[in-house]
Amino acid sequence: MRLNSYDDFTPLKEVVLGSATSYLERLNDLSFDMFISDNLTGARGYYPSITDWRPGEDRSRRNEPDRMALKERFLNELIQDVEGLSTQLVQLGVTVHRPMALDPAHSDATAPGWSAPITPPLNVRDNTLILGDEIIETPPTLRARYFETQFLKPIFMDYFRQGARWTTMPRPMMTDASFDPENLPNAAPNIEAPDNPRPSPYDVGVEIMIDGANCLRLGRDLIVNISNANHALACDWLERHLEGRFRVHRMHRLTQSHIDSVVIPLRPGTLLIRSERVLDFLPEKLRHWDTIVSPTPEIHDYPQYEADNPIPASPYIDLNLLSIDENTVLVNDACKTLIRTLEEHRFTVVPVQHRHRRLFGGGFHCFTLDTVRTGGAEDYL
Repeated sequence: MRLNSYDDFTPLKEVVLGSATSYLERLNDLSFDMFISDNLTGARGYYPSITDWRPGEDRSRRNEPDRMALKERFLNELIQDVEGLSTQLVQLGVTVHRPMALDPAHSDATAPGWSAPITPPLNVRDNTLILGDEIIETPPTLRARYFETQFLKPIFMDYFRQGARWTTMPRPMMTDASFDPENLPNAAPNIEAPDNPRPSPYDVGVEIMIDGANCLRLGRDLIVNISNANHALACDWLERHLEGRFRVHRMHRLTQSHIDSVVIPLRPGTLLIRSERVLDFLPEKLRHWDTIVSPTPEIHDYPQYEADNPIPASPYIDLNLLSIDENTVLVNDACKTLIRTLEEHRFTVVPVQHRHRRLFGGGFHCFTLDTVRTGGAEDYL
């Protein structure tokens, strides 16, 4: 079918589902430090502070890249759960496309000014934004994910041959000077700025960087969460590129970056939100929609890990659900309170297993990129 995706809730026909194959390690570096944050908690977030995660070391080494191997058992269970999600989507009549797998023999990449292990294309929502009949590859915010969309090229080529537009936003150099954690008046206030960013001969100043998961799609309207100067530049680009086709709305510092575990449009007129405080950040017209406030997650909803397994994702990661249509949603089978809440609001809930969502930092919405839905450029606002 031809590429057509304007929202997250009209009937889903085709989707790209990510792959966890060869996810061997995580890179803790400057780009990761500044990505993990959560403005709504009033604290830095759920990952150990970069000031603290190497206790006893000289603070001057704080920004040095540090590779952390992922435990094989957790990775194997993640792969099982992703494949189970694929089976469930097919059973619901959705066509599932899969990216190329990362060859572990070629797992590192070097760019001018930095090097990083290549992250496999698991959370495919983040580095691509589908708007109607256009694929927009967004400029990455994490160095380890710089080349992630390359694994989706065969899928994008097929849609291009069928008539899709295909655009790549400017690719950043991603030196230390590219990031702006604190200079924008509307920046999220709890981002931990790097100590003494290192100069590079490839410095070009603050650059365009944003993830597709910063955006909420509602027909002809695109709502963009802006938490630093990188996001603001990206929104400038989107406004110019989409002029006359989409209306772009700026929403400031709802979270440090992604919003798809914070505010989720379930159908026209109904939002699932993390807390009532979310409404203060939304565009005025969205504040009048009906809201379902998520129950507070319980500790027993999640696996517990040893101290050497840092947890980057919020306890609210299970709000990162996937809508099959305006009445049917895929929800983590372990999140019983959320399932009951949605069923009380007359949604059909399809429970699906995903054990290590906090450890790997992604839910069903993150894992998927919906390429064909039946909706169009409606005026939901």
